[in-house]
Amino acid sequence: MTRTEDSERVLGCERRIVNAWPALATLVVGDWVLRFANGYSGRANAATPLSYGAELDTAMLELIEELYRADGLVPSIRLTPLVAEATREAVLDRGYRIKDKSFGMIAPLADSPVVEEAELEIEARPSPEWVAGCAALQTGVKTHAGNLMAILERIRLPAAFATWAVEGEPVAFGMSVAERGMAEIGLICVSPDHRGQGYGRSIVRGLMGWAGAKGCRDAYLQVEQGNAVALSLYGSLGFRQLYAYETRILD
Repeated sequence: MTRTEDSERVLGCERRIVNAWPALATLVVGDWVLRFANGYSGRANAATPLSYGAELDTAMLELIEELYRADGLVPSIRLTPLVAEATREAVLDRGYRIKDKSFGMIAPLADSPVVEEAELEIEARPSPEWVAGCAALQTGVKTHAGNLMAILERIRLPAAFATWAVEGEPVAFGMSVAERGMAEIGLICVSPDHRGQGYGRSIVRGLMGWAGAKGCRDAYLQVEQGNAVALSLYGSLGFRQLYAYETRILD
């Protein structure tokens, strides 16, 4: 990967994600971090490169597979632009298939005002109600509120847990974590009965304003490439595609 201003941002995002979305257990193997969190979320249960030209030889690949299987997890590797091409080819040759494809997006925060609206509540720590409400709007293994709380309780950086309420009823949730001038935004979810009314936009705007007030210059997030609604929303709020990556698993 050519070292450019954008590629430095890619590295900055990928390194910060490890802290913004902490796993329950973490191992460092060469240029990679291996993360384990009871299968809750792809990022927290995958091997991720943390330097340019990150490599994996056969022995390291076998170790990764052994460790994930021993934890009851499918071996999972995130192939970001930081991965050496030879390693990318080796992963594919071993039969790893695509689980999902995502974009990393980034937006400047210079013009993001603090949102002061009665419907928006931002807390520094996740309340049980926030966790339960957010988990209830997820699918599959992500509906497990206990596993979600186990991740969130490990956040040690300034964080914001946002709720948007309509007539006192929480209808949308989201979170952000700030680190060294950048803030990750994630877990944006809206109740099915209230979608299409701008509440997701309100949550993201509120979190961008919070991050700007914390001194962050950029906000970043990750979104599935096929999520057209989310891509349109984020694009309208000033986010642009910074990079693309794949998560591959070995059945």
